[in-house]
Amino acid sequence: MNDMVRIAPQDMAAVALRPLKAGETVDWGGGKLTLREDIPMGHKAALREIRKGEAVIKYGFPIGEATEDIPEGAHIHTHNLHTLLSGGKEYEWHPTHPETKKTAPAVFRGYPRAKGRPGIRNELWILPTVGCVNDVAKALVQRAGKLAGGSVEGVYAFPHPYGCSQLGDDQNNTRKVLANLAVHPNAGGVLIVGLGCENSGIEQIKPYMGDYDTSRVRFLVCQEEEDELEAGMKLLEELAERMRQDRREECSADQLVIGLKCGGSDGLSGITANPTIGVFSDLLTGMGGTTILTEVPEMFGAETILMNRCENEELFRKTVRLINDFKGYFESYHMPVYENPSPGNKAGGITTLEDKALGCTQKSGSSAVRGVLAYGEKAETAGLNLLSAPGNDLVASTALSVSGAQMILFSTGRGTPFGCPVPTVKIASNTPLAQRKKNWIDFDAGRLLAGRTLEELGAELMDKVLRTASGEPTRNEENGFHDLAIFKQGVTL
Repeated sequence: MNDMVRIAPQDMAAVALRPLKAGETVDWGGGKLTLREDIPMGHKAALREIRKGEAVIKYGFPIGEATEDIPEGAHIHTHNLHTLLSGGKEYEWHPTHPETKKTAPAVFRGYPRAKGRPGIRNELWILPTVGCVNDVAKALVQRAGKLAGGSVEGVYAFPHPYGCSQLGDDQNNTRKVLANLAVHPNAGGVLIVGLGCENSGIEQIKPYMGDYDTSRVRFLVCQEEEDELEAGMKLLEELAERMRQDRREECSADQLVIGLKCGGSDGLSGITANPTIGVFSDLLTGMGGTTILTEVPEMFGAETILMNRCENEELFRKTVRLINDFKGYFESYHMPVYENPSPGNKAGGITTLEDKALGCTQKSGSSAVRGVLAYGEKAETAGLNLLSAPGNDLVASTALSVSGAQMILFSTGRGTPFGCPVPTVKIASNTPLAQRKKNWIDFDAGRLLAGRTLEELGAELMDKVLRTASGEPTRNEENGFHDLAIFKQGVTL
């Protein structure tokens, strides 16, 4: 195995695959390099002298400009590299016309639904419409735990602080989130719990639910009940009794919608875990399935790659708006668009937002962009979709769930234990993390550095997804971690 890797032939930097010491002469796959400084795993070293003001190339694209002269073999990081990003800009479409390669069909064992896609879980969900009834929802979960078993694969509440004191689009987004979760295929039964006086009450949410299966949803208005817990339990018992009739059946993998997300990334995420997810995405979309890429602020610096892969000019224009609108969101709060990566990202070797974005977008594979979604919009077009949502892990993962993802593939170089409303498969970028945090990590993509190929790992990840869709629990499910975070954008009254 080489000591370092250069990702693209034109790159000026190579990435350390293990901790390296000053004075070492190392192999980067195209020659030898003598290091002037210690280079931590995942960090970059200059392959040649780089002059102050020169754009530094990694992944074949600029990741920033040198703020000082950088000698060959020196460490490239925040002390000598700065972002080139700024606010909104004009873009031109230069289509690359990627082909979606057809792949062999596959199946999983899921729960067919009378309306919509099959579920990969059959859970009983309690959704509060407003934060005022969060504790009612939690109390109902405690009482309803006895209902779990057999085809009822768990009882979960998703508390949140919203549903009232909101205006305009912010309030509409809360309604869309709750409505889409109420009809999510992974929920065999849903109890929507309202207070009765909130802005986004049950009667306001119902129109957003569309043509739903009424046998799977019940409603509880707490102010109208003498004992809301007793009334809620009766409704939950009805739903559970209905769910006991559900059975897993063979379903085509083209019915899967899989969200793509990364968090706690390191310098190896864009080399191992994210490209592995990209291979998976191409495999699933080649079967006629659907993947969704989000984290718009983490597309900044790599957005033209996605724009040029848009299937048509209309999608290109939607992607331009997706990017520039999110930059405008930052600027409306007088915040810089490049205030990213996080401290953990930097410790792992990611220097600028361009560096992070070029690694992040590896999850999208190489197929065409076939859909661009607003926050809270469901994915209806098969293939790769882009979704408007921030980079925050739980907010973005919730957004993917709301857009119809039955499962999320979540790559990480630092590790994270969280779970969102749907099964969240954690994919480690490095083997030490996978070995150290076996209670968090589901899949080790670091094996790419030990001789496995991307094609092998992508196929193995596809098998993992199909097993998970058929009922194999993820680590977050085994740990009992399920959370919800709605994107808050407006004022609070």
